[in-house]
Amino acid sequence: GAEELELLERLLGLPGGNKYGVQGERKVPVLQTNNGPGLTGLMTIAAHLVRQARKDQLLGSTAEEKAVVQQWLEYRVTRVNGGSSKEDTRTILKDLNMHLEDKVYFAGNIFTLADILMYYGLHHIMVELTVQEKEKYLNVSRWFNHIQHYPGVRQHLSNVIFIKNRLYTNAH
Repeated sequence: GAEELELLERLLGLPGGNKYGVQGERKVPVLQTNNGPGLTGLMTIAAHLVRQARKDQLLGSTAEEKAVVQQWLEYRVTRVNGGSSKEDTRTILKDLNMHLEDKVYFAGNIFTLADILMYYGLHHIMVELTVQEKEKYLNVSRWFNHIQHYPGVRQHLSNVIFIKNRLYTNAH
């Protein structure tokens, strides 16, 4: 969580220097603030950083977009962070693949915080997938490849290789 928040800070162009800690056995991120109580939880801190950077459009523009972004941030925290077995991972990839079937981004046609945090949360999973698995979850692979090339998103994270001509030949 803390490493992702530092990546997010850099992506947003914030000066950094925030002090992050973790709480409990689930290692929930905590942001120590200078004035007042600390903030707890990935979604809460991430949304705070987005507002601090004055990039509120990343939280969605319309009420519906905001709700969809919130929904995927919750999914990220409850399902992606919670999923540990191979079976959980398959279910998550299947869910996401279905959702992304007719969408460029998680909230439809706009790049949001949901895409950024899902990318960070799925990176370790995508790195491990075989070419066959990447082909099986074609929509997730397409989305992931698009996001990793988004300016500033990937930073020091490894580039996940997709064999383009093989990956896109079975696309509808």
